[in-house]
Amino acid sequence: MPLWLSESDVRAVLPMAELIDAMEAALIAFSAGRVVQPVRTVFGIRERCFFGLMPALDSDASILGAKLVTVIPENTAKGLDSHQAVIVLFDPACGALLAVTDGRYITEARTAAVSAVSVRHMARSDARVLAILGSGVQARSHLVALPLVRDFREVRAWSPNPARLREFVAGRNVTACDSAERTVRDADVVVLATSSITPVIDDAWVAPGTHVIAVGACRYNHRETDPRLVARALVVVDSRAAAMQEAGDILLAIEDGCIDSGHVHAELGEVASGTKSGRQDAAQITLFKSLGLAIEDVVSADLAYRRALTAGRGMLVSQ
Repeated sequence: MPLWLSESDVRAVLPMAELIDAMEAALIAFSAGRVVQPVRTVFGIRERCFFGLMPALDSDASILGAKLVTVIPENTAKGLDSHQAVIVLFDPACGALLAVTDGRYITEARTAAVSAVSVRHMARSDARVLAILGSGVQARSHLVALPLVRDFREVRAWSPNPARLREFVAGRNVTACDSAERTVRDADVVVLATSSITPVIDDAWVAPGTHVIAVGACRYNHRETDPRLVARALVVVDSRAAAMQEAGDILLAIEDGCIDSGHVHAELGEVASGTKSGRQDAAQITLFKSLGLAIEDVVSADLAYRRALTAGRGMLVSQ
């Protein structure tokens, strides 16, 4: 019988520290060519609203599954999350359904875990100031994940929505800033986690040695970054193939004439495995453009499934 895992079940069995290591292994497997994963299928529901299908197979790890996800930015005004998702796991040996897991929290957590992998391998070892642009789900998850790989002494945040910014910093050791510029200036790690489709950061604000993580814009015509910053940085992506189809931060910088397609230095899995170099000196600006990979979702779901079986979590569903 397949196992149904609710969001509360997934949260209970998926600790962030363990997820970071799982995401690093998944990225390495993907970049080494051990994963079967087409670029996700995405179509519009209406303006700025999308449905996506994301399948993946890792034969070596016996993991097969797919995520179905909707992105509805207007949900936030209704008190709902913009990303809603479900992940299904199958037995690759016989094709039987193993589990159906809530994918909303997995999407939230694995995105931040992958960003933490980028910080582990690309940020300066002495990074102490974290800047977060955004105040939603990804701002919260990154605030959990990134301090697990660097000892941040100061965290700053800014959001275009003052009410949500106040809510985000309340009860947390985070300083609310009145502008994006003030948040970013002299920060060591900068997270762009907004719903903006136009740049929210200016190249001039970014100091030498900064590591920038861009997670918000995930369509070919959307971007959060200044193209001059993209041109100045060592750029790493999760998937070259996906970046060349979906990453507006890169594609629009190419269209602007700031870079060419060869500007992407590596995939994060290549950097994590040591196949490609990461940061080359303390003054270099590094940029990780995250789109999210199906293998990240199915590996996360598989980890939750295995932990849930051990812990007795979830509900078996008769067929």
